[in-house]
Amino acid sequence: MAPSDKDPKPRPSERELKLAQALRANLRRRKAGERKADPGAGKAKSVDEG
Repeated sequence: MAPSDKDPKPRPSERELKLAQALRANLRRRKAGERKADPGAGKAKSVDEG
């Protein structure tokens, strides 16, 4: 079977590549912060909680 000329997936745009890179970096930062932070630090605070 000969390889096809079409890519199986379309190549992501420059914007999508930058977004994926930023999301991976954010995930790494959050994981690193979880290891160092105390258990109560991960809770989100809303404006209404005062």
